[in-house]
Amino acid sequence: MGIIAWIVLGALAGWIGSKIFEGQGQGFMLNVVLGIVGAVVGGFIFSALGATGVTGFNLWSLIVAVVGAVVVLWLYNKMAANR
Repeated sequence: MGIIAWIVLGALAGWIGSKIFEGQGQGFMLNVVLGIVGAVVGGFIFSALGATGVTGFNLWSLIVAVVGAVVVLWLYNKMAANR
């Protein structure tokens, strides 16, 4: 998967994850970063559970990335609340 596809998938996952978790976005760049990190985290979580992680630019990868983005957003908000 190319860098542009990772950015688009990350942006979508970050935006959807922020809507699911909190109801508002964190800003475009932070959504992209958290979405890309979320894709990696989601892939790790799904692989640890025996499922397939991010496989390309498709619906399954978006679902995996969104799950990871929600986890990353939860951790981010917990750390931001402590500051």
